[in-house]
Amino acid sequence: MGSCARKAVPTTSKGPTTSAPAADVARATNVDFRYLSAKGKAQIDQEGNKLPTANITLRVRKDSIIWLSVSVAGFEGARAYITRDSVRVLNKLQREYYAGDFAYLSQRLNVPVTFDQVQAILLGNYLLAPAGATPTVTTEGNNQRVQFQQASLLVEQLINLGQQKVQKLNVRDSQSQNNVTVDFNDFRPVAPSNQLFAYNVVLQIQQAQGPASSATITYRNVDVDKERLAFPFSVPSGYARKK
Repeated sequence: MGSCARKAVPTTSKGPTTSAPAADVARATNVDFRYLSAKGKAQIDQEGNKLPTANITLRVRKDSIIWLSVSVAGFEGARAYITRDSVRVLNKLQREYYAGDFAYLSQRLNVPVTFDQVQAILLGNYLLAPAGATPTVTTEGNNQRVQFQQASLLVEQLINLGQQKVQKLNVRDSQSQNNVTVDFNDFRPVAPSNQLFAYNVVLQIQQAQGPASSATITYRNVDVDKERLAFPFSVPSGYARKK
């Protein structure tokens, strides 16, 4: 994806709607950091069944590591450690763990997924088109709509030009017809540089056949480069490896 920080690029338009390569005119600014930590709550609706509200702790080393801890009623139920080429998940409730590639997350989101896409979903980042793709940007009033093809995926992002932030991310798999939509809301400045951060993230997963699932993350505290973060992950003895 290149640099996580996307600088605003001035653009001119001769009419109400224009189309051009995204690398030239897309105007979105991502949160720039080395280490980011956040705490909040997550509400998950899994195919019509609402799960108990969970507390989450997120730690990120930019473009390198994503660490997530999920707890309910003060007890940690799951922990994830994600790098650019691997996924490790510890399920303490079932006393099992997963260690492998992104197939694990792709199965749960019902579309192929990469590290950059997971980082974008959690942080409200703008996704650059992969090398070789031909993105287009449609400017309509105060919004830009960016589209590009990534293998079987059609990726679409809606950018608010006033805030220069992604407000919606939509990923559709042409092979399975599954669809993932993420809405970003409640943008607030984060110290020390007052960069805007989406404190509310709503993820919706729609299968071509089957009920929909959703997850709402509401962040409470967000810290950028406040300290060097640790990303502890170990598998206790007696845990079964999940395939």
